[in-house]
Amino acid sequence: MTRLNLLAASWDRFAAKSSSRKRLRAEQLSGTEPQRAFALFAAAAESGDAEAAFKVGEYYLDGKVVLRQPAEAARWYLRAARADHVGAQVRLAQLHLLGLPQDFGMAAGLFEQAAPTGANFHAALSWARRAADAGVPDAQAILAYILTSGPEELRDADAALRWYRESAERNCPQGRLGYALALMSRANTAEQSLAAHDELVLAADAGLPTAHYLLGAESERGSGAPKDDANARHHYTIAANAGLASAQMRLGVLLLEGRGGPVDLLNGESWLRRATAGGDMEAAALLGDIYARGGEMPPNYIEAAHWFRTAAEGGHKAAARALGMLYLTGAGVPRDPDEAAMWFKRAADAGDADAQTSLATLLQTGSAPSLAKDPPRVHEWFERAAEQGDLIGAFNYAVCLAEGVGVPRDDQQAVQWLKRAAAGVVDAQYWYGRMLVDGRGVMKNEAEAAVWFARAGEAGVTAAQVSLAELHLTGRGVPRDHPLAKSWFMRAASTGHAGAMFAIGALFSGGSDFETDPDEAHRWFTQAAEHGHSVAALMLARYAMQGLGGPKDAAVARRWYIQAASLGVVEASAELAALDDTQRSDAGTMAATS
Repeated sequence: MTRLNLLAASWDRFAAKSSSRKRLRAEQLSGTEPQRAFALFAAAAESGDAEAAFKVGEYYLDGKVVLRQPAEAARWYLRAARADHVGAQVRLAQLHLLGLPQDFGMAAGLFEQAAPTGANFHAALSWARRAADAGVPDAQAILAYILTSGPEELRDADAALRWYRESAERNCPQGRLGYALALMSRANTAEQSLAAHDELVLAADAGLPTAHYLLGAESERGSGAPKDDANARHHYTIAANAGLASAQMRLGVLLLEGRGGPVDLLNGESWLRRATAGGDMEAAALLGDIYARGGEMPPNYIEAAHWFRTAAEGGHKAAARALGMLYLTGAGVPRDPDEAAMWFKRAADAGDADAQTSLATLLQTGSAPSLAKDPPRVHEWFERAAEQGDLIGAFNYAVCLAEGVGVPRDDQQAVQWLKRAAAGVVDAQYWYGRMLVDGRGVMKNEAEAAVWFARAGEAGVTAAQVSLAELHLTGRGVPRDHPLAKSWFMRAASTGHAGAMFAIGALFSGGSDFETDPDEAHRWFTQAAEHGHSVAALMLARYAMQGLGGPKDAAVARRWYIQAASLGVVEASAELAALDDTQRSDAGTMAATS
């Protein structure tokens, strides 16, 4: 053994004679020989030295010299805390808020890892209060947090404000942040808002990323500070570089939109991706929106679907609805109404009203077989909204009643809710008109229906325009007026309504107040057939057979007959068979005479 080692050993033997000497010797060795220091601290702690027990806890919490074990650290902190070591009391309060096993004070086996049980606010409160009463600013901030955010039975906003103020006055950064937030929640005047802002600045100067984020939010919104997007960028950047996901998300938005500085698409998207990796699902949803909208480049729906899915799986209800729409339309994903319904349901369960409406529509049309056995009670969502005065909710609930979606069909109740919703929902005006025309749940009244159709039609509801045109065409409830009917059909046709196109063609084909015009009728029938109208295809076949609106052409007639027959028109199949018979007969006659 070298002379140096002999000297060190003699010092260790000297230190072993008392717990305080063991701790002092451990402190001397902590920077150069941490393993020996740890052993001495543990020996001193076993001899009852509270500061040494605290140090052992620090070693287990730090995990650099020994395996990191928070529960083991807590056991040593508990020894020190019971001996009124305020630092250990603060550590115990912090660990209880993070979650410790209920039996952390019991000895555990070498390979046992007790599972944490979640935050224990009551235990944390006890230790934080002891250290706070001793004047420790960190403990005062923790105590104020518990009194603000703990279980309801522990909350005391006035006491929390006092503890935050005392902690802030002792220059604790967390205390200043908490005091600023407490002041913000109570601010009713510009002076109070300024006081909160000043505390926030001091917390940011102390290096707290959350304080920088909040200052950025103040500058971006113009609340608590003048609106200044450049200043918002500055504070968001500091917080974002410190790893705060919410700041990364807002910084990404400012960069993408060119607010507070030049547009920076590359870095803007990069910050949104980093925020998503940090758990900010709003950032993922924004990425989905960016790719779905496109811009300088065409929309990338595959990428949009990926980000919407990420956000939706993280609980973002609007992203779940957006992903449902992609499945409904087949953009970026295979078209699958049933899969769309599953995502709509997730958003609807979270309270998204638009998703609730879309889901109800799919259920009504039978497009969600996976939900057929146990359909969600969509009518309950709408009923609650309707009873709270929501007119859209009233309309949707009325549709459920009228169509029997989730509830027995009840036309009378449906009419009542439709009439209420019609005061502000144009689709409800159309539906109420339909109930009046059909006499469902109410006395049949076509004249009143026409009034509601007109209101909805003027607001752009295509189905209402067609229904009003049909009333004027036949003179039901309103004067018979074919020119007025045509004007309403024209408005509907401009939106691509095939039935309206066919009706205009019929007006020019004879039997109306308009002069017969085969060419004009042929033009409108063609438009209707190209939009999938089956009877329009039949009329074009007949026109081609008769030479109306163009030359006779059996080949053209055959093509239109086939389209009409494929769309289920029985007459088209019969007339096509007759055409084939005629052509075979003509071919046989020509062969016999040749």
